[in-house]
Amino acid sequence: NINKVRTTTKRRQLQQNLMPTLFTDPRSGGTKKSSGVNVLQSVSTTWSQIRDDSDTSVDWLIASFDGNSNTDITVIASGSGGIEECAKNLPEGKACFGGCRLRRNGRFVTFFYAGEGTPVMQRGRASMYKNGVFNVLEGSDTEIEMKPGLTEDNVALISKK
Repeated sequence: NINKVRTTTKRRQLQQNLMPTLFTDPRSGGTKKSSGVNVLQSVSTTWSQIRDDSDTSVDWLIASFDGNSNTDITVIASGSGGIEECAKNLPEGKACFGGCRLRRNGRFVTFFYAGEGTPVMQRGRASMYKNGVFNVLEGSDTEIEMKPGLTEDNVALISKK
């Protein structure tokens, strides 16, 4: 009996040291860890400019990793011309995020794009960061599948009535 108690006690101690607790395990509603992404202020500022009804000089943005950083996301391109112009400016070999105001109905869409030449590790890291970046691009109606040559007529939006 005493050996059984010792074994059970040791097992509990191991579980406490190795297993996540109720307070830290995300599956149990505990505190969740950050994805580690650092979305720079330029992304938020440009997105605010896109969402501003009185400013029509910018209606899309593309954000990606800042230089050689694996965690910092910054604006790499922005402009006017809608989805068509945004699609023309997609970087090859680099994972990116973006947002656009649709010209026909004024709705806002976001996207994640990773071209064929994008390194596998960067593609994986970017997909982990997607929600963190999209949290900065708030007020979007939906996410679209962005690709080179996309036009606003090709964007299928489920309208919310």
